[in-house]
Amino acid sequence: MGEDRTPEGELTHLDARGHARMVDVGDKPASARTARARAELRMRPDTAARLAEGTLPKGDALAIARIAGIQAAKRTADLIPLCHHVALAGVDVEVDVDADEGRATVSVDVRAADRTGVEMEALTAASVAALALYDLLKAVERGVVIGEVALVEKTGGTRGDWRAEGVDDDAG
Repeated sequence: MGEDRTPEGELTHLDARGHARMVDVGDKPASARTARARAELRMRPDTAARLAEGTLPKGDALAIARIAGIQAAKRTADLIPLCHHVALAGVDVEVDVDADEGRATVSVDVRAADRTGVEMEALTAASVAALALYDLLKAVERGVVIGEVALVEKTGGTRGDWRAEGVDDDAG
């Protein structure tokens, strides 16, 4: 059974007429929820070195990316249709730069005690932090590539814990 279906096999985000709807989570008990997501950026090694050294023309890109990721997690329900507003307890955004490989990895951990999960908040935060990095890196390299954005793991909720198979997680 897919995660987008009820135990009876009905799609959760469609009403009886097949129209999109927001799932009612009002009767679900609040519980501890976490999610970890990440996004990869590829660039020239000299660009990655400047990112790591903090010598980009637009300022401290790592600090700006962290703030962008936190803001994005807080605004997820405004950006993604049918997402619930979640009372976030914490959002951690880290950027690991490997200048030799020409790579930066954004890792996001989101925590809440609520009636629905925080996977979308973690994925949105990782995506927006990567976009903020691109915006700050483009002054020295337009060819930066935002690659894989992936949910690495989630905990809590009625479906329990989940961890991606085959997803490297250097942050964990």
